[in-house]
Amino acid sequence: MTRGEEFRAAVRGGARGAQPALVAHVVLGTGGPTRVGFVVSKAIGTATDRNRVKRRLRHLMRDRVDLLPGGSRVVVRALPSSSSQSSASLGDQLDAALRRCGATRA
Repeated sequence: MTRGEEFRAAVRGGARGAQPALVAHVVLGTGGPTRVGFVVSKAIGTATDRNRVKRRLRHLMRDRVDLLPGGSRVVVRALPSSSSQSSASLGDQLDAALRRCGATRA
């Protein structure tokens, strides 16, 4: 996702799954390509830290996009503690957040 209105629609109208290091907002779709966006604020740290967190989340999400219904809109918001988490921990939290939103099965 690239437009602010897409992010706002997903955050305001989607299901929310919160975890200690991230929050996922999901609007389940009915077809078409699934779109994912990331929100990584300055509270994470320096630009280097923010980009590292964003790259790690993008890599983790790439493996999970096919599990989502087509046309879904997903916003993953990184919380300040995400910069100190391991990739495995972030992956587990991302899975739990998507399950909580009803986006994936067990």
